Amino acid sequence: MRCFDSDYMEGAHPEIIRRLTETNMEQTCGYGLDDYCVEAKRKIKEACGCPDAEVYFLVGGTQTNSTVIAGALRPYQGVISAETGHINLHESGAVEASGHKVISIPAHNGKISAEELKKYMKSYYEDDNWEHMSVPGMVYISHPTEYGTLYTKDELKAIRSVCDEYSIPLFLDGARLGYGLMARGTDVDLRTIAETCHVFYIGGTKVGALFGEAVVVTDSRLFSHFFTVIKQRGGLLAKGRLLGLQFDTLFTDGLYFKIAGHAIDMAEKLKAVLKRKGYEFFLETDTNQQFVILDNDRMEELKKKVSFGFWENLDDNRTVVRFATSWATAEEAIDELAELI
Repeated sequence: MRCFDSDYMEGAHPEIIRRLTETNMEQTCGYGLDDYCVEAKRKIKEACGCPDAEVYFLVGGTQTNSTVIAGALRPYQGVISAETGHINLHESGAVEASGHKVISIPAHNGKISAEELKKYMKSYYEDDNWEHMSVPGMVYISHPTEYGTLYTKDELKAIRSVCDEYSIPLFLDGARLGYGLMARGTDVDLRTIAETCHVFYIGGTKVGALFGEAVVVTDSRLFSHFFTVIKQRGGLLAKGRLLGLQFDTLFTDGLYFKIAGHAIDMAEKLKAVLKRKGYEFFLETDTNQQFVILDNDRMEELKKKVSFGFWENLDDNRTVVRFATSWATAEEAIDELAELI
């Protein structure tokens, strides 16, 4: 059976496995103070065009989101998110568990708009009871979004402008960032994100690493003692070199971008196959996630041949499912899928 459920089903890129094996018996400093972490941070800052940034390594996306948000906010503040945002729907209340409310605003295929963000901020401060409410202290977005959609450079700049107007930071969840950066037709690159976001992270777990996310802080005023915050929240890996070495590998000779680009090539081929076979799309994306509408009977039959992800019930008879490619998807897998469906 071919699996298109998600983009983190395989282990890690072979080059990462090779380097982990070769360096296995080395003795290094712990907690990210080793030479591999230092070199990975240098390469990431160079790729971002942001030499004064701070870079921190954490293990997974939920841990990273909740740690960044808890570290940046005061106890009485909440974080604004699209109603479909990952922190709002799919992280088991991790942000709320840290004492911070997720404040949801409308989403449009996964994205928020600067206009609606400003409308919310304006209405909040015009409410005579605003001091009795959770104070919006950060804006959270993801790129790609939960629906595989992408922000444009102008949209990011507009959202950042509203954040600046109200003196709150913009945080970008980049769990699938590589796939967004390599999507065809996008005008957003890594330097654009570094210029528009106060903090963001570069996802490794879904883009070739065994595990790991690299948090990039472009505004040094955002955190006080963030290293200690990571430690307090259980996010500081003692064998930190395992993270540093992986990101050092991914950011050597453009490997991160090459393998993410491969996933996009496979997604485009997958999209063409689905269209040729007459499948109806819920929405089309330029990233590695493709959303298809299936009759429930057809879905159950297809499950016997190929696996994919449930997304949402469209109505009593139809379901939206997700097909995802990854850095490891083989072209043969798409060819076989074409025969199976």
